[in-house]
Amino acid sequence: MRFALNHICTPKLSLAEFFALCRRQGVTEVEIRNDIPDILGTMAPAEVRALAEEYGITILSINALYPFNAWSGDLPARAEAMADYAASCGAKALVMCPLNDGTPVSFEDTVAALQAMKPVLEARGLTGLVEPLGFPVSSLRLKSVAVKAIEAADGMGTYKLMHDTFHHHLASETEFFPEITGLVHLSGVADPEVAVEDMLDAHRVHVDGADRLENIAQIRKLIELGYQGAFSVEPFAEEVHLAKDPEAQIAASLAYMREAVAAADA
Repeated sequence: MRFALNHICTPKLSLAEFFALCRRQGVTEVEIRNDIPDILGTMAPAEVRALAEEYGITILSINALYPFNAWSGDLPARAEAMADYAASCGAKALVMCPLNDGTPVSFEDTVAALQAMKPVLEARGLTGLVEPLGFPVSSLRLKSVAVKAIEAADGMGTYKLMHDTFHHHLASETEFFPEITGLVHLSGVADPEVAVEDMLDAHRVHVDGADRLENIAQIRKLIELGYQGAFSVEPFAEEVHLAKDPEAQIAASLAYMREAVAAADA
């Protein structure tokens, strides 16, 4: 397994502090964000690139372009600006999330959005990581539908899937697509009271032995099917963001996942 860390693990740390933490944990791959924290809105891309080079860090993605499948208004301009930033800072990909407010988006409109975004990505040598969101209100819940949309948009090679263990579980999806998966997001839900259909980002913590999302089983299945990419840790819960010692939490979770996956293989 190869772990990466999403900056949302430690949103109170500066980018340099975050990179330093990653290296102490033996992690050299990261995701940066345009929300929590807003690196894109607060740092020049050249500065991000210089820091990544200084710390020996590879930026896997910028997270995220939203809502990618509602291609209207200011979205095309925002998409180009984010792609320009990614190319300038050295990021490899853009995470692309669908509309998630209960408004339906047709399959045809999703395909059209992928077709419109394709030349933006290709001109800059970027990959689009399409991330279905498993929430009941999401306009694109299933990876199987995302794959069909990518195929319909003639986007194989430009687009890959983001397999998010939280959203995979929420959508009750059973199919895996290792051959088109570009990155995996990891987070756990430990709250024993919340029903699956009521799970929100606020419930997403580090993966440990209390996890209800079957992260270890999902990780093992992806590896078994041939996935060789990174597993990026992405917890959203406020309790994680406010932790007094976030590095200790990260270290404990990484150790747990390594041991649990290894034990399952024994």
